[in-house]
Amino acid sequence: MIIRKIFSFENAHIVRFCTSKRCKTSIHGHSYKVEILLQSKYLDNGGMVYDFGLLKQEIRQIIDSFDHSISLYKDDDKEYLKDMKKHSKRWVCLPLNASAENFCRIFFVLIDTLLNKTIMQNGEKGVKLYSVIVHETSTSYAQGFFDDAYSDVLPKVNLDEIEFSDEIKSEWSDENFFENLKGDYKFINKKEL
Repeated sequence: MIIRKIFSFENAHIVRFCTSKRCKTSIHGHSYKVEILLQSKYLDNGGMVYDFGLLKQEIRQIIDSFDHSISLYKDDDKEYLKDMKKHSKRWVCLPLNASAENFCRIFFVLIDTLLNKTIMQNGEKGVKLYSVIVHETSTSYAQGFFDDAYSDVLPKVNLDEIEFSDEIKSEWSDENFFENLKGDYKFINKKEL
């Protein structure tokens, strides 16, 4: 069975090296919608694959980190990166160009990592991230799966190369959230929300 939760965020970026001149030469923004699809052949004690309320915890925190921020590509012009970090309190520096396709891959790795480090408390079992869909506009989206996120023919999504601004980190429920995600830390789902 598959469940789907839709999140939204506002974000600015430049997509260097793409074909569209406006997209590769000008900062612009989108009202993104992100669909997270979870799969399991089991149901928890409440008869659910995964309680939607649980998705509003750390998974929402991951996506909200990109809201009202600018996504930067780490290999962009150094002066540009410096200026954006200086003039924007909310920024995320990424190891990949901030295309919808790469957002799928990045969100997939972040959320998959989180789910794999989560101790379930209500009989959830076999819960896997099935897919991530990133809508850049109302008519354009990219959809990614496990094989896309962890592809050996595409540039690797390395969590150690993702950097969140101090302003974003200060809004997390735990300022060490991302370090915990990259480390051996275990997240524990709440028994009750």
